[in-house]
Amino acid sequence: MHRFSLLATTAALALGLAGQSARALETAVLEPQQISDAVTRIAEAVERGYVFEDKAVTMKELLLARLEDNSYDETRDFAELADRLTADLQSINGDLHLRVRTLPPPDKVAPKLSAAERRQQERDRSRLRNFGFEKIARLPGNVGYLDLRGFADAGSARPTAVAAMNFLANSDALIFDLRRNGGGSPSMIQLLSSYLFQDRVHLNSFEVRGAPKNQEFWTEEDVVGPKMTSQPVYVLTSSYTFSAAEEFTYNLKNMKRATIVGETTGGGAHPVRTFRLPDHGLGVSIPFGRAINPISKTNWEGTGVTPHVEVAADQALLTAHQAAIAKLLERDDLTTEHRQRLEWTGEGLAAPDLKSKPIDAQFGDRRVFVKDGATYYQRGRRPPSRLVPLAADRFCFDDLEGQRLTIERNANGEPSALIQEYADGRRQVVPAG
Repeated sequence: MHRFSLLATTAALALGLAGQSARALETAVLEPQQISDAVTRIAEAVERGYVFEDKAVTMKELLLARLEDNSYDETRDFAELADRLTADLQSINGDLHLRVRTLPPPDKVAPKLSAAERRQQERDRSRLRNFGFEKIARLPGNVGYLDLRGFADAGSARPTAVAAMNFLANSDALIFDLRRNGGGSPSMIQLLSSYLFQDRVHLNSFEVRGAPKNQEFWTEEDVVGPKMTSQPVYVLTSSYTFSAAEEFTYNLKNMKRATIVGETTGGGAHPVRTFRLPDHGLGVSIPFGRAINPISKTNWEGTGVTPHVEVAADQALLTAHQAAIAKLLERDDLTTEHRQRLEWTGEGLAAPDLKSKPIDAQFGDRRVFVKDGATYYQRGRRPPSRLVPLAADRFCFDDLEGQRLTIERNANGEPSALIQEYADGRRQVVPAG
């Protein structure tokens, strides 16, 4: 949900028929008057509020015409009516933000809350999802990774976002994973983007129906912690990536600040308000504005954001990670050891999916053995470490960038030595036995 929809949802009108009986809600059988009232009020709300006035009129006319020709008469319940109205509304111009949904039943609705209580309730819900910050990691090759599942309002999520960006600050490249991100607040887009640009930049504007001027969004001039203005940035997308997640992607793509990897995004660029019909258990999300990118002068509505590198969503992380390593290897300031680590990381990422061959060999105080189909290395009494097969008798540890292990064999095919190579150039040969 976009920030506009969050603000508007909390202030949405609660209009309804006071005389609606509890029996009608419980039986899930709609009467003609119920259908007529719900469709008419939704049509009027769309006409008043939808971002494009001409489309709004067309939508109202379509719903009322469908009502007039009895197209909704066989609707069994409000859930089915919501689906049918959504399909009819979206048939005009494919706006995926425009949706009719069912609301919780009356006995599940919380008591009326003050504005402050509603804001606190939303903060509590967002906190339980860690404000969308699902996973932060350092990937092999010193590539930072952030799996972000939503753009929470920066007013509540700022400490979490700042902590995440400071964790990533020492990375040589960044990957933002938005493959499971359905949107959120422009304020979080502003905050995260502020770490990626040295100077203050114009990210996006919103043209709002009825407003005298556009609302502009810029990066923040100062951030807590170091900025990351020179690191290569990659954004992972899927067909699920939507709304604010698309804006973040679209902004960085147009400013040539990131390489987009994955699938074309969902195609929703309109902020929304929610109009509620609690007596019918329905609500309709109505887009009331449109995004305008300062570079393209348009947005991604209906088209989505096309990635630079098109791959299936489940291959996007590996593809971006490999691209980041290749990009880092282009640097001319790498030490020999750093270059070796990057090359080894690339080798590990490109390694085929090999099955471990049976082995149980001792090399001094070192042992290489297979257990439950996986190969392990153990030295002395230390815990075993799992190995990744790179080729026949060649392995690395699961960090990919560390030392390489190669098993030499004699003429009879029996292990004769273990060769350990290190990124700093050291090489150690340990005979079998």
